Amino acid sequence: MAYCFDIGGTNIRFGMPTSTGEVPVMASVPTPQGSLDAFTQAIADLIEKYGNNKHNSVAISIAGIVDPKTNRVKVANIPAIDSVDIGSVLTAKTGLPTIIANDADCLALAEASIGSAAGAKNVFGLILGTGVGGGLVINGEIVVGAYGATGELGHGPVVDPTAAGTIPSVGHYKCGCGQVGCLDTIGGARGLERIHLSLHDKTLTSIDVVNAWMQREEEALRTVEVWSELLAGPLAMVVNLLGPETMPVGGGLSSNTKLIAMLDKKVRARTLIRREAPVLVPAKFSRNGGLVGAAHLQSSKYRGAA
Repeated sequence: MAYCFDIGGTNIRFGMPTSTGEVPVMASVPTPQGSLDAFTQAIADLIEKYGNNKHNSVAISIAGIVDPKTNRVKVANIPAIDSVDIGSVLTAKTGLPTIIANDADCLALAEASIGSAAGAKNVFGLILGTGVGGGLVINGEIVVGAYGATGELGHGPVVDPTAAGTIPSVGHYKCGCGQVGCLDTIGGARGLERIHLSLHDKTLTSIDVVNAWMQREEEALRTVEVWSELLAGPLAMVVNLLGPETMPVGGGLSSNTKLIAMLDKKVRARTLIRREAPVLVPAKFSRNGGLVGAAHLQSSKYRGAA
């Protein structure tokens, strides 16, 4: 079994699998940004302090892309490891074989293995967090595309700023990937905030917008309506293209089940084959899907970094 890590730009979270396959968070430390040595030392220290020599490998979920040909990771918000074969570096540091996968891929794997999509053959895991991410699992295995990019629906200039003609324009926003008009800029928490500001000239947090929506406040109702219109079309295309049996949703926005249920109805209304059962469902592991997915990675099957 593996020591499991979920690595983001802010924190490194550590856990060890239980007999049920779940992975509770045992510790969390700030992610070293500028030093490769400090980064690897943080991993080694967590294993030494909490590991108790129980496991024989390291499994990592990371907010980045892993190139299956070079094993190098593309992680824009952690400069210390960007374009580094961090798996090999960590193996040299810890003496343990290391496997690394994208965090959205890990969420999809966690949900397909023991989560809300357990038993489904075709699962697309959707993250609606700060931005938008996705991962695809077919027959229990992560699908890894060329250069490691699969399920990245958050990137590409696909946003219709008029929300299918329901508003003059919500505006186009520059994405961290360098393009303009990506779903990542309007589909997550920051996107919800941008939409509210554009429509009402008021700055609210995404939590405040959703809470106001639950109270049926007029401005928030409009904001969420536009947000869901902007998201529903691209998500319906994902369903039509990939045919997932279910689409578990993780990330901060997934914590509101009514919000996800409303979005699901709009997506199903736009798909080629109309379904009665929900497609979008809240992920069971919306908060720690990276850790749980990492625990279920199998180096014999996964063709990412190993």
